[in-house]
Amino acid sequence: MGKIIAVCKSKKKGTKKDQVSEGVFKENYGLVGDAHADSNTHRQVSLLAKESIEKMRSLGLDVGPGDFAENLTIEGVDLASLPIGTRLFVGGEVVLEVTQIGKECHTACAIRRKTGECIMPDEGIFTRVVRGGVVKVGDELRIGE
Repeated sequence: MGKIIAVCKSKKKGTKKDQVSEGVFKENYGLVGDAHADSNTHRQVSLLAKESIEKMRSLGLDVGPGDFAENLTIEGVDLASLPIGTRLFVGGEVVLEVTQIGKECHTACAIRRKTGECIMPDEGIFTRVVRGGVVKVGDELRIGE
């Protein structure tokens, strides 16, 4: 079981996201108010582990939740090891389904420009929203089938 450390969103793609205390996740759309939300993509919500961010911090980089443009920062789950199709149950309502592990980092990525590298290609995951609802900092994340 994991825990939500941060909920993050931004108005523009390719930029770091700002932390908010909670977010509304809409079925087959994503995080309401986030630039990446779209019903025509399988990458509606991105997740990254706090442990991945800490790895970058250990290299001397001043980074934190949202800096890698992830929507949800979690702790306690090895996200990159989850198979495609895995369901994630967040809080009491939201169900996400893993659709992609990692991604190609575009050269214009704010993090790549700032740090010279990005962990999203190897350690971030993408999901689609199967069931919507509200996600808050501190909510539990459970892995299902």
